[in-house]
Amino acid sequence: MRRALGTAFEGVLAALVAAIVATVGLYAFSLVEWPAFNSSNVTRAVTTLGQVACAIAFAVAIALYRRGKLEWLAKSLTWVGLSGFVTITLGMPLAATKLYLFGISVDQEFRTEYLTRLTDSAALRDMTYADIPPFYPAGWFWLGGRVGNLLGMDGWEVFKPFAIGFLAVTAVLAFTLWKALVRVDWAVAVSAVTTALVVAYASPEAYSAVIALLIAPALLLAWGALNRPVAAGISGRLNGAFKPSDRMNGPLKRSGSADEPQRSAGERKRSLGSWGWGAVVGTGLFLGLAATFYTLYLGLAAFAVTLMAVVSAIVDIRAQKSWRAAIPVAVRLVVIAAISALVALTVWLPYLAAALTGTPSTSGTALHYLPEAGATLPFPMLEFSLVGALCLVGTLWLAVRAASSRRAQALGIGVVAVYLWTLLSMAATVAGTTLLSFRLEAVLIVWLGAAGVFGFLEGSKAIYQAINEPSRFKIAAVVIAAVGAMAFAQSIPQILQTEITVAYSDTDGDGVRADMRPPSAVSYYSEVDAAIGEQIGRPRDETIVLTADTSFLSYYPYFGFQGLTSHYANPLAQFDERAAAIADWAKLESPDELIAAMDGSAWAAPDAFLFRRGAEGYTLRLAEDVYPNDPNVRRYTVTFDASLFEDQRFTVTDIGPFALVTRNT
Repeated sequence: MRRALGTAFEGVLAALVAAIVATVGLYAFSLVEWPAFNSSNVTRAVTTLGQVACAIAFAVAIALYRRGKLEWLAKSLTWVGLSGFVTITLGMPLAATKLYLFGISVDQEFRTEYLTRLTDSAALRDMTYADIPPFYPAGWFWLGGRVGNLLGMDGWEVFKPFAIGFLAVTAVLAFTLWKALVRVDWAVAVSAVTTALVVAYASPEAYSAVIALLIAPALLLAWGALNRPVAAGISGRLNGAFKPSDRMNGPLKRSGSADEPQRSAGERKRSLGSWGWGAVVGTGLFLGLAATFYTLYLGLAAFAVTLMAVVSAIVDIRAQKSWRAAIPVAVRLVVIAAISALVALTVWLPYLAAALTGTPSTSGTALHYLPEAGATLPFPMLEFSLVGALCLVGTLWLAVRAASSRRAQALGIGVVAVYLWTLLSMAATVAGTTLLSFRLEAVLIVWLGAAGVFGFLEGSKAIYQAINEPSRFKIAAVVIAAVGAMAFAQSIPQILQTEITVAYSDTDGDGVRADMRPPSAVSYYSEVDAAIGEQIGRPRDETIVLTADTSFLSYYPYFGFQGLTSHYANPLAQFDERAAAIADWAKLESPDELIAAMDGSAWAAPDAFLFRRGAEGYTLRLAEDVYPNDPNVRRYTVTFDASLFEDQRFTVTDIGPFALVTRNT
């Protein structure tokens, strides 16, 4: 309990430091008129400079930890280094734009819409549709919305600073958890590497990146909760790593395992026979957090934890030769599930209540996507790159240490879970759906990358001892690690090149393109918003707009009558039926028929239509699901004859390329 409370307190302090670093850094970046990243190398040069400063902070922290001196300084340098690395690596390339990676395009459109909704109000409401609870987990968006509301910023504008700041905070929280699980100098190294991997491969989806950062240490925590020998004398193949760690309050010892904090023999014996309730609670809280942030990673994490329970139960049954040995494991798994369910209900309860009370719904098509990456098994360890080499080292380490290291066991089960999930996703295609396994590659890289760090550290030590401990070998190992780490770190902006470019080419809520080129039709949105407010006279969150330019809802918190695509639509919204209704309305021949159809609709009718003007009338470009085809979305156009709105019950206003139609009351 004391260790848990101490870790929690340290986590709060670390988060505070990280928030300050991110805030100060992003504010400082905003004071300078930087050139666009896609037209100049200035911001890239400054990014590299900042990354080098963070790497120096890590090196000094590791040296201090190994010498057992100035631990407070080592800890502070690690916190500042991790949060600073995230801030400089993402914040500097985006310094000249107000938009985050991918701007307001593709998936980022509906994410911004969700954040805009929850910035406008703390109530759990669907991102698009009125009068139904949200289907997508609101945790990250709700927190971001509260930050935006507190700072007086619009949702689209707070997206970038909140995404970067929250990722910076999560990086130091992950280190705090690593520090409680492995020797502290190794915790610095593995935290730095996994943070870099997450920034490179998961940061565009900011809310899932948070879980990706925590999921590796959470695996170790879960294995500690579920695999606990009943007595110190039991040493099955999967339990051979219960040894003291090299981490001590004084200088680090030169031998031993890094699997557990240093304890006395009596403490180790009591720990081995205990139920590990702290780890049980921690695992349950992590799964609950995943449920409130990102459903897919919850599914993977829960699958991995269940797999751990099965493996642990089999080992215990074989060791004790009784099926009753599985009962403690089952009890702990049930408790983990109960804790995670309670946390998950904080965002899922409204939707579940609506779904269970008979609210009409459709099956939803969120899982209807199968790109080429989802049709093959991912093997990042075979790629000819620095990351590929790191993952290959990690793969070899997992294979070699599977019988003797609890870290290898935990990460290895996680890797197996990814491949099993991928195979299950492939099998699910026969049933007309998928499990979106292609989105798990970032997690696989993080797990193999963490294993690669441990493999490099242990392998270097083994080679050092095998060649009679030459004095210069350690220097060579450090140089190789430093050069490889910096080479990868400075390549991250290049990895994110497309995402950064879109952030500069999209038009923001102020009607400005950060690359200083002519803005898109989004620049007219402010006029549209003003006209709706003047003509309808109700608050935005009491007004429903039917439009195919759904990015309008990303900037202003109006409700929409129809969403971007069925894949992002709430199953309770009945996307297909709404699409059919819109098509039927377009076929009507008079304003009276249109008014009658709208009033007789099964859903709240639009208060305004935002059309594009076409040669034959007013157009809406809508979408339908065409899975299993890839692309999985087909666009089609619905055209309304202008005569349908030539009535005193409608007001038509031409604004740029748009035709705004409001219904008069």
